[in-house]
Amino acid sequence: MKSMFNSQSPVPIGKSPYKGDLEGLFIVKVCGMREADNILSVEQEVSPDCMGFIFYPKSPRYVASPPDCLPQTCDRVGVFVNAELNFILDRVCDYGLHAIQLHGEESPDYIRNLRCRVPDRMVIIKALSVFNPTSAELEALTAPYISCVDFFLFDTPSTGYGGSGKAFQWSALQNYRGPVPFILSGGIGPDSLEALRAFRHPLCVGIDLNSRFETEPAVKDVALLRDFIRSFRSICNSNIKI
Repeated sequence: MKSMFNSQSPVPIGKSPYKGDLEGLFIVKVCGMREADNILSVEQEVSPDCMGFIFYPKSPRYVASPPDCLPQTCDRVGVFVNAELNFILDRVCDYGLHAIQLHGEESPDYIRNLRCRVPDRMVIIKALSVFNPTSAELEALTAPYISCVDFFLFDTPSTGYGGSGKAFQWSALQNYRGPVPFILSGGIGPDSLEALRAFRHPLCVGIDLNSRFETEPAVKDVALLRDFIRSFRSICNSNIKI
């Protein structure tokens, strides 16, 4: 399984390193991590491709300071909401981030400015809220970002920024024509395997897991995650492209 971020060359601006080579890329991202012992257990027993750390102060999963343990064998994603650039840059350094996920109203110009100030290999993911969009609505939503991000993350609209635990109408993503690959998020839980098996899109390259695998905010149920991800990867390895 190819890692999300370990391309052989720096990520060109606005070009995912996996465009044209998406076969076999199935990203499993576990987001909302914070507690050191839970990070270690998830890394050792679950082996996700990447872990997400939320740097939004209003989130119940907010990471205020580096935990005693950070993942060593999977990639680290920092999640930000309308943050000042220097705030992001500080956390890129302090946490050794491999990717930045933007979950607010960040504009394309903001992202281009950020891109100029982070390491060349940094991957940028733009989260976009959708529920049951038409082709025209998806094009209007995604087109401004095509030249400046590597991945989209489609999530369910909520009163805050993510973390609703509710799914949107995945079938509406059949209206998405790309070219930027995307990660599926929003309400994926232990009961989602059959829906994932049924969902297929040539540009869907992974899933994002969070609140429905928790015992409390920022604490994941390791056994539940392990069993789900094992089954999900079995689906992927059976050449069923999600």
